[in-house]
Amino acid sequence: MVLLENSHVSSTTHYTQTRPYYYTPPPPKLHHRSIGRSMRTIRSTLYQTGCENSGPVFEDLTDSFVDFNLTELARKTPVNKSSSSDLEFLELSRSFSDFSACSSDISGELERLANIPVSDPARSSEPEPVTEPEPCVGFLQRETFSTEIIESIEPEDLLPTVKLCVDSLYSPSVAVKRSAAEKLRVLAKNRADNRALIGDSGAIPALLPLLRCSDPFTQEHAVTALLNLSLHEPNKTLVTNSGAIKSLIYVLKTGTETSKQNAACALLSLALIDENKLSIGACGAIAPLVVLLINGTNRGKKDALTTLYKLCSVRLNKERAVNAGVVKPLVELVCEEGLGLAEKAMVVLSSLAGIEMGKESIVEEGGIAALVEVIEDGSDKGKEFAVMTLLQLCVDSVRNRGLLVREGGIPPLVALSQTGTAKAKHKAETLLAYLREPRQEASTSTP
Repeated sequence: MVLLENSHVSSTTHYTQTRPYYYTPPPPKLHHRSIGRSMRTIRSTLYQTGCENSGPVFEDLTDSFVDFNLTELARKTPVNKSSSSDLEFLELSRSFSDFSACSSDISGELERLANIPVSDPARSSEPEPVTEPEPCVGFLQRETFSTEIIESIEPEDLLPTVKLCVDSLYSPSVAVKRSAAEKLRVLAKNRADNRALIGDSGAIPALLPLLRCSDPFTQEHAVTALLNLSLHEPNKTLVTNSGAIKSLIYVLKTGTETSKQNAACALLSLALIDENKLSIGACGAIAPLVVLLINGTNRGKKDALTTLYKLCSVRLNKERAVNAGVVKPLVELVCEEGLGLAEKAMVVLSSLAGIEMGKESIVEEGGIAALVEVIEDGSDKGKEFAVMTLLQLCVDSVRNRGLLVREGGIPPLVALSQTGTAKAKHKAETLLAYLREPRQEASTSTP
């Protein structure tokens, strides 16, 4: 029997602090490109005409016991395991996967674990209890361990450890549950066979109640463990059948920044099964994903964009996203440089342009001006996405064609038709042909 712990937190750390400390990294330097600052604005003025249960708990593990078993298992012949295919689990559409990357457990590990309180706060109406030491002191305080050891241990040798962790998830002690969820998270991080073993050991239904735990770090370990476990295809069904979707959405609304990000990724993993997309949308995931898109960190915004894109392959979810106000932040992101989000935002925007209410919202939020700006000075891939979205907006709308002309869209489209990528050239030529039609119709109808 062996316990494996994470290598990213110092073993000298003691849990003495009573209030968690959340480290907030400084925001990245943004280069915001305001709409209408280029030559497009000057050109467009020429056209303007005034438009606007509790299970068993194991508490007798000592440091020497753990060290002995780790050493014994590490002496076995290493097994070369590869899980590269699992790390790239997001098989999105070709255009999106060109610049999208996501993997399991990318939360910055356990750097804040040292600040977890030793015990739960007492209820205000009760007298102050006598402080008792937490069980499994060695189990909880040993935070260092060589990750290479995991690669050296066969899953059958890990079974006692996994069973111990799963049983400990039912402990009345928050600290024991937190530590058990952490161990399962680490074990499931990189190896597919470990994910299968943990899933078959009953960990998934045992982890679910921790998603609503008031301790933020326990919640964070639980949601990240479920994310890692969901990368194993059979585990996706176990997660959804256990009723995890609503609890993941709860984390998306209430968790730490890292918990929200990993909840979004877990929902994305589940959404790779088509029948889950409607369920995730119906359970209310769209609105908190939009909030994450607006208020999240750079990584949080990327996770929200990727998950929204996958969910919005379903028409009903497109409507939910538009109603949740997703178009405005998408248009704003299209015009931001330096974050690597503009192209992702344009892909989601293009998806929403596939429904009428999406087109209307894009136009109302200034999307035509923003997309013309991208065609002028965006990346090659960005220009492709921008002209594709403009074509969707204008193909059946004479009004939108007029707006595009008044925004000075013809010169950059002509340039794109001559110097862009093959795909961009074709789309630009097609759009220019549509832009000629209203003027031809107007000339023939004039007496």
